[in-house]
Amino acid sequence: MTATPSSPPHLSASHQPLAERLRPRALGEVIGQQHLLGEGLALRLAFESGQPHSCILWGPPGVGKTTIARLMANAFDAQFITISAVLGGVKDIREAVEKAELARTGLHPQRTIVFVDEVHRFNKSQQDAFLPHVESGLFTFIGATTENPSFEVNSALLSRAAVYVLQALDEEDLHQIVLKAQAIGAIASIEADAEQRLIAYADGDARRLLNTLETLAVAAEREKIAPITDAWLMKVLGERMRRYDKGGEQFYDTISALHKSVRGSDPDAALYWFVRMLDGGADPRYMARRFIRMASEDVGLADPRALRMALDAADVYERLGSPEGELALAECVVYLAIAPKSNAVYKAFNAAKALVKKEGTRPVPLHLRNAPTQLMKQLDYGKGYRYAHDEAEGFAAGETYLPDGMAEPGFYKPVNRGLEIKIAEKLEQLKKRNRAQG
Repeated sequence: MTATPSSPPHLSASHQPLAERLRPRALGEVIGQQHLLGEGLALRLAFESGQPHSCILWGPPGVGKTTIARLMANAFDAQFITISAVLGGVKDIREAVEKAELARTGLHPQRTIVFVDEVHRFNKSQQDAFLPHVESGLFTFIGATTENPSFEVNSALLSRAAVYVLQALDEEDLHQIVLKAQAIGAIASIEADAEQRLIAYADGDARRLLNTLETLAVAAEREKIAPITDAWLMKVLGERMRRYDKGGEQFYDTISALHKSVRGSDPDAALYWFVRMLDGGADPRYMARRFIRMASEDVGLADPRALRMALDAADVYERLGSPEGELALAECVVYLAIAPKSNAVYKAFNAAKALVKKEGTRPVPLHLRNAPTQLMKQLDYGKGYRYAHDEAEGFAAGETYLPDGMAEPGFYKPVNRGLEIKIAEKLEQLKKRNRAQG
């Protein structure tokens, strides 16, 4: 963890990585993200406000999250401290706090921006460690993540930060980056079809494009190649240059296609999108987490084995790693696709959350309360409770378990598929016994 200047002072420009040499030094140099950085738009207004605020930058790799964070530090003349959530921990957070306090109380007081890359990799306690310092204004927090912050960032931290969604760069954006690299002499001339292949391969990721250009530049100089042709490009980079779809679907669009293919019970499509995700560099552990979610959301109690299958596949991958463990994930995605589907629990859970949020807290009925002390018993805690195991067939017919005066909400409605057919029959039998009891 360091307070990072825009350009490392010990490196001359010619020895810096190409991505660093082309990193924008002003907001107007940023390529892409004009839906946020254009005149009068959200992130541009944040820069122009004169007052930094905590935020989460969410988007696929190589779209400018780190660059925007650095530019924000420059715009507010703030100390810029970076923490990698992959390598860092609470110790790094503590050191950032100390540096921020020194900057605030020094001879020339200075704001501090703490930038946390891959913030979703921090656990709950690590994320919570930022809260008091964000609230006190000691520093401005900027987190970068490739995963949905709604699921990966603590709600307490998320509520104190604006979320900006960054998009993959389009073909014209990537073409402008190639032109910039040529303008500083970092790459020889390149034929149009070779450039198009490079742009398709980059798939919206500027970092991938620049790293590949740098590799090509070294090879072209060594072999005295100019201009770079498509044939030479394939010869040099070979397998790395697998043809990516030129539509440039973003990471999140692809996982959406995978999820919808599983939900639609199409194993071939599910496998296709799963392999596309792996081929595009998705972390198989991320895929395993998505499968667990699909098993809960879309298969549910129609086939409870699906959740166990997803958990087992995740465990197998942890034991074997890539590529061997990927087969277990492939087996899982096919199973999820062909399994009977039910979102009844998913819908019931959301309906229950909505009702609790709307109504607030209803008191627990006396007969359901715990009565560990004599005083509680005297106050009728637990009085009249019927122990279901002592009743016929383990069911206390006519007993109520909802708050007093609350109508049956009917959250859970089993579908007519898979195991939920049997569950629906069982629930109907129990309801009949309740009605008979009056």
